[in-house]
Amino acid sequence: MNLARVKLSAGMHLIDAQVAATPSQREIGLMFRKEMRPSEGMLFVFDEAAQQCFWMKNTLLPLTAAFVADDGTIVNLADMKPQSTDSHCSAKPVRFVLEMNQGWFAKKGLKAGFKLGGELFNPN
Repeated sequence: MNLARVKLSAGMHLIDAQVAATPSQREIGLMFRKEMRPSEGMLFVFDEAAQQCFWMKNTLLPLTAAFVADDGTIVNLADMKPQSTDSHCSAKPVRFVLEMNQGWFAKKGLKAGFKLGGELFNPN
């Protein structure tokens, strides 16, 4: 899919995120991809905050999902195994989920409570 992209920041680290904003884009997500660059990710954008749950049925890459509040604060992180139907959910209602290669957040020392930067996040 040729998706729009948005630049996000995590402290001094930059993220080139593909944006999955429609139901069909969110449904496909990163399925069947064999690789993703280290600073690349996918940002899932939902119309309303709700408990978001993700699984990896047809996803080949090990990923970490960051469930992100409207202001860019990481609510919780979940490591997800490829091709698994295990459900990984946000700890509270969110509108954003950022998927990165598994271990990316840990290598950067980013945990729940850290604030990501980007034009999509409200600065409240």
